[in-house]
Amino acid sequence: MIRPGLAVLALTLTLGACATPQTRIERGLIEAGLSRKQSACMADRMADKLSVGQLLKLRSLSGMKDKDVRTMSIERFLRNVRALRDPEILSITTRAGVGCAISG
Repeated sequence: MIRPGLAVLALTLTLGACATPQTRIERGLIEAGLSRKQSACMADRMADKLSVGQLLKLRSLSGMKDKDVRTMSIERFLRNVRALRDPEILSITTRAGVGCAISG
């Protein structure tokens, strides 16, 4: 017999597997306060470069969302990423953010 906790975990993992890493990153960036356009661009650049553990760390940023997402700048977002204390996440996110800002 499967315990209820294991059943919930299995269902969560199954449903989470439906979304691509890029989609999950994009959603997470939007929830963290970035615009849809900026989030889509950055997710495309970040998807293949971050580990599952790093993606989970980034997910924690969704709690820092501003009430008005239009006020979240990439600089403020990167300050929040720096607080995760993972130099690789910061480097990948910074390069993605700057590249997307330059490409418009």
